[in-house]
Amino acid sequence: MARKNVGKKARKDKWCGVQYACKRGKLPDKAYIRAWVAVALEVNGRRAGQITVRIVKAGEGRQLNRRYRGKPYATNVLSFPYALEPRVSGDLVLCAPVVAREAAAQGKSLEAHYAHLIVHGLLHLQGYDHELGAAQAAEMENLERRILAILAYPDPYPSEG
Repeated sequence: MARKNVGKKARKDKWCGVQYACKRGKLPDKAYIRAWVAVALEVNGRRAGQITVRIVKAGEGRQLNRRYRGKPYATNVLSFPYALEPRVSGDLVLCAPVVAREAAAQGKSLEAHYAHLIVHGLLHLQGYDHELGAAQAAEMENLERRILAILAYPDPYPSEG
C-alpha cells in the first residue's frame, strides 16, 4: 500500500476524523482515508474541510439508509452534508460488507474501491449530485477519474471511458 500523497501530514485546514464501527481487518488505514479526503477537497482549488468518515457493519448501514433515504437495505456510501462554506463539512458512512462485496464483484482491489467511494462521497459533500441528470453525472465521474489518477488508482469506470 504505497500510494502517492499518503503519509503526508494533513494541513490544519483539512480535518478528517475516521471511525471504525466494525472489525478493522482489511479496512484502509486512517492515513489513507485522510489523504483521499484531502485530495478530493482540492479538486477545484484548495478547500477547507471538516469531515468524518465512519465505516460500519451491515446493520448500521441498513438502518441509516432506511432512516435517511427510505431504502430497506445497506448501501455502499451515504453522504451527510452540513455546510459548503466557509468549509466543506459533513459525514460519510461506508458499509464494509457492501464495499467488500462490490469490490469482489467488480474485480477491483478493496483499497481502490474504498478510495473511489470516499472520493465519490466527498464530491457529494461538495454539492455534486449524479442524480440531477446526465450532465452532472458525467461531470462527477470525470472529477472522480481525475482525483483517483492523482492518487494513482485506476479509472473506476474503465468500460465507460
